[in-house]
Formats: sequence, structure tokens, C-alpha cells
Amino acid sequence: MPNIILVEDDPFLIDIYKQKFESAGFGINVVKNGSKVLDALAQSKPDLLLLDIVLPEMAGWEVLEKIKAEPNYKDLKVVILSNLGQKEEVEKGLQMGADKYLIKSQYKPSEVVEKVKEILAT
Repeated sequence: MPNIILVEDDPFLIDIYKQKFESAGFGINVVKNGSKVLDALAQSKPDLLLLDIVLPEMAGWEVLEKIKAEPNYKDLKVVILSNLGQKEEVEKGLQMGADKYLIKSQYKPSEVVEKVKEILAT
């Protein structure tokens, strides 16, 4: 069973994504603020990190930068799932090492699950 960490602070979205991923056979841990992500990574060793950008305490950009600078996590697959959808933001996320950048408003939760499956299969 693949394990993912969802970094999201919206309780409504947490419930939806948690339910969708669990029913698809994923183990899922939720982190609600950016400053707790590295601790969660050390504890659960996920296959993929699903990362929002707008987060309390530490923005997703900073989280991504820290993950990619950490030798233990440099190969961790990271998918940004954000409402920030400007071309510059998408390009920035991919240049910083994200495997995929998904704009929340353009994907149903079930489609996000399918994209994660595709990324884990590569």
C-alpha cells in the first residue's frame, strides 16, 4: 500500500482527500502546517508528498526547498496541489523540483488520486 503525506490546512479538503485516497488503497497522513512536514517525513517515510503552497507557519515553497536540500528526501516525489495557478508559480514549483503541479480548481479529488497513481507508477 503506497503511503502519502497530505500537507493541507483546509479541514474540508482534508476530509475529501483523505477519504478519496483511503478508498483508493493509500495510507495517508495529514500535516496541517508547513513547519511540521520534516518531522512527519522522518516518522512515516512516504512514497509521495502532496503539498499545498499557502500554509500556516511555513509556506509550501520553503517546505519544498528544505525537502530538496535534504539528502534523505531528494528522491521523494512531490506533487504541489495549490490554488495558486499563475504560470510563474507553476514554473517555479517545477523548477524547484516538484514532480507535478496541480491546480486545485482544475482537478476533482478523484482525478488527483489518479495523477498520484500515475506518478508513483513511473
